[in-house]
Amino acid sequence: MKLISLISVFCLFSMLAMAQQDSSKKATVTLAALYNSNVSYYGQATKEKLPYVLVNATLRLPVGLRFSVGSYKLLNYGSGISETDIGVGFDHDFNEKLTIGTSYTRSFFPENSPLLQASNENNLNISSTYHWGWLQTSLDVDYAFGTKRDIFLSLNNSKEISLGNVFNEKNSIYIEPAIEVIAGTRYFYETYTIMKGRRDQGNGKWESPPGNSGNAGTTTVTSESQHFNLLSYNFKLPLGFSRANYIAEISYQLSILGVKAEEELKKQQSFFGLAFYYQF
Repeated sequence: MKLISLISVFCLFSMLAMAQQDSSKKATVTLAALYNSNVSYYGQATKEKLPYVLVNATLRLPVGLRFSVGSYKLLNYGSGISETDIGVGFDHDFNEKLTIGTSYTRSFFPENSPLLQASNENNLNISSTYHWGWLQTSLDVDYAFGTKRDIFLSLNNSKEISLGNVFNEKNSIYIEPAIEVIAGTRYFYETYTIMKGRRDQGNGKWESPPGNSGNAGTTTVTSESQHFNLLSYNFKLPLGFSRANYIAEISYQLSILGVKAEEELKKQQSFFGLAFYYQF
């Protein structure tokens, strides 16, 4: 895992060294507001539904550097902020078809968070995107670490299809169907079951985690999370309306988990989302 971290840092500095200032470009700020019917962690969702809203701001510099900050609020859990993220990244266009990027994100969660990802506060990402002309392929490697350490590999194929202009040539409607396959480890699930047991115990409803002997307060967990397995198949269909400076989008995602998914996770899940992006 340390090797992956070193490779990520090396890629970041290597791309920074290659990046050249393009005077035709300018710095941009993108603001985003999103709603989704449930939280998805690499296509995985608990049986407890957790709808949320997210606000995010991203600053992109002409050299390819980007800085972002965002906050999540679960609509049916607690009264405060459910997660805050800050991140830095770098993207480099090698040509019109190939883009490679790397990023680091630090997340902050409240105590006993119900989110699956709460045990891994740090995320290192290396991504590559290739435009075939008729199809776009993205490959992402994520190293998530904190209380636990996990690695995820995501392969996404998508195609943007224009449905024409609305009112005038500056407005357009499009769909971008995508198929994504995700594989990875599941160390994070051990921490999730322990935290869930503590929350249930606090409510007078202790539920023993997998492998627990049944005694309240025991945190022994038996899990095959160390294996690298197929996690989920995700089918996405966003419908967007775009103008010069903004995009409004409604989306649907169907996620089907791999055969070795934990019992606490819902095997098939639909996600509905609304999003609005504005760029300065």
